[in-house]
Amino acid sequence: MSDLPEITPEAVDAAVANALAAIAAAGDTAALRAARAAHVGEASPLASFNAALRSVAPERKAEFGKLVGQARGRVSQALAAREAELAEAETAARLLAETLDVTALASRARVGARHPLTLLQEEVSDIFVGMGWQIAEGPELEHEWYNFDSLNTDADHPARSMQDTFYVDPVYRHLVMRTQTSPVQMRSMLEREIPIYVLSPGRVYRTDEYDATHLPVFNQFEGLVIDKGINMGHLRGTLEHVARILFGDEAKIRLRANFFPFTEPSAELDLWHPTFKGGARWIEWGGCGMVNPNVLRSAGIDPEVYSGFAFGMGVERTLMFRSDVQDMRDMAEGDIRFSQQFGMVV
Repeated sequence: MSDLPEITPEAVDAAVANALAAIAAAGDTAALRAARAAHVGEASPLASFNAALRSVAPERKAEFGKLVGQARGRVSQALAAREAELAEAETAARLLAETLDVTALASRARVGARHPLTLLQEEVSDIFVGMGWQIAEGPELEHEWYNFDSLNTDADHPARSMQDTFYVDPVYRHLVMRTQTSPVQMRSMLEREIPIYVLSPGRVYRTDEYDATHLPVFNQFEGLVIDKGINMGHLRGTLEHVARILFGDEAKIRLRANFFPFTEPSAELDLWHPTFKGGARWIEWGGCGMVNPNVLRSAGIDPEVYSGFAFGMGVERTLMFRSDVQDMRDMAEGDIRFSQQFGMVV
């Protein structure tokens, strides 16, 4: 019992004063917990005074008990008050840190969108799907037989030269980057049951110069119909219907005799563009014709029973005179300002 402090008013007041000073100096709840342990905990002076009450003479227990009890009460009240102050201050600081300035401009990430060429290609595809056609796709790295031989292209045709076609090494494998989507039409004839009504949009490759009206990589959409009783009237009606949807009710087409190995007879397709900037005019749009009997035979189709037509147009060229794009390179360079002119449709 000799280790216990002597209870005197001065000693108790000093312990209380030290406790109150430590409580007032606590700047956060962690410091307040440390002050509580030091001045109210089991090893604190006030706890020692409380333990010393056991050795006080019976006639003075009430006096000293009251002294120590009041001291502990003052410290406990100070702890509770400081705890409330710190909790309020910390809550206010947290709310301030989380304050949202509703008057500030929101930071918005720029939303990307599909390219105008993609949108036009989808629109064309939707037109043909609406007529009951199917969309056909094929590889861009193609065998020379599908790209040329099966399409009735002679071995010495200029299109087969390395000045016009990208051949893939080693050359003896006869692989090319397809120069048109017509190989998809041949694959469709070999793989599908007749009747065949397919549109084959996609990317094609040619060794063209990169300038305002040519790209070495561009997009086409080609159509193929194989059925009984198909004639040039069906071809013309189909293309005129598509032209009016794309360019307005006043649009019309004309066919001029030409030659393509894939078709016989063949025709150059011109479009009467009623809203062309600078005045309505005829514009060359693509090529078309009746499927050559030799092509039908290559696909194992009897030309005495079935006939068909085919056509092909460039998506970039269609976009150029539909939306008055002056330079085809704008479509390939990825400048977001070009796409923004079309409304950035997602």
